[in-house]
Amino acid sequence: MSRKISHMAFFAVLVALSFPVYAQPTRTVYKIGYLVPTSQSVSVSRLEAFRRGLRELGYTEGKNIIIEYRYTEGKPDRLNDMAAELIRLKVDVVVTSSSASVRAVKKASATTPVVFAAVGDPVASGLVASLAKPGGNITGLTMLSQELSGKRLELLKEAFPKLTRVAALWSSEGTGLEVMKAVQTAAQGLGVKLQSLEIRTANDFDSAFEAAIRERAQSLLTHPLPVINLNRERIIQFAAKNRLPAMYPIPEFTDAGGLMSYAPNYADLYHRAAVYVDKILKGAKPADLPVEQPTKFELVINLKTAKQIGLTIPPNVLARADRVIK
Repeated sequence: MSRKISHMAFFAVLVALSFPVYAQPTRTVYKIGYLVPTSQSVSVSRLEAFRRGLRELGYTEGKNIIIEYRYTEGKPDRLNDMAAELIRLKVDVVVTSSSASVRAVKKASATTPVVFAAVGDPVASGLVASLAKPGGNITGLTMLSQELSGKRLELLKEAFPKLTRVAALWSSEGTGLEVMKAVQTAAQGLGVKLQSLEIRTANDFDSAFEAAIRERAQSLLTHPLPVINLNRERIIQFAAKNRLPAMYPIPEFTDAGGLMSYAPNYADLYHRAAVYVDKILKGAKPADLPVEQPTKFELVINLKTAKQIGLTIPPNVLARADRVIK
């Protein structure tokens, strides 16, 4: 009986060995570079919107995607090194914002796909050939800096009709000159004298603030730039101390105590950036993906701040607000 069982076992082994062994299919894990020209604290809501977009499209960190995060903390000299590092890691696509960040990645690689989630004017910046046909390895979403900067001044004037002198914090970085021209055009139409205060580094704020006081500025206007976004606390404190009504370029300013902000819905832009990433990972070429514009905008007003500095927001402006902080 034992001999019969041993023969049967031997036969079973031979049968098993005669069938080919198939390896389990390996799961593709994509690698995404996430390069931000500011700090992590400034872009928390945007990152979460991007992650949510990826999850809705079937991507899970640690399973089928790995995200390599890089934050420059507002130090532009770090962009090139961080971009080059992401390329060395052989990421499948880089997600970023700001013209300088895109150029840093382009310098590191002419082939790695790049998706920008929020760039002022990618055509004027030379990042893409046109919105409809970007060409090359770069595409994404624009935040309409020129158009919105003029609109911010209009809203500021509408809220405070007696304003005649406005100090503008800006930079020539990227399309800064074009943006400033748009604001100057809007200022002329509104009968407002615009004081130009260019900010290149964080060291320029003190002299800019002194100039604003010296010229008796009645209000403050800022543009969406990394150096300005990273120094929002200083700017907010300056405006509050001098009781200046101020209009800001991103809602994080009003959430931190600033008076007003008007901007695209950045969470929506970053959420939509995930769609670009998905298409590229599935084989689409950036050159064939048109650059999209924002479809949602937010006017945020901080009534608590208005009361603290003795300002009254007209009812017609309050009625237009998408969010009011009380």
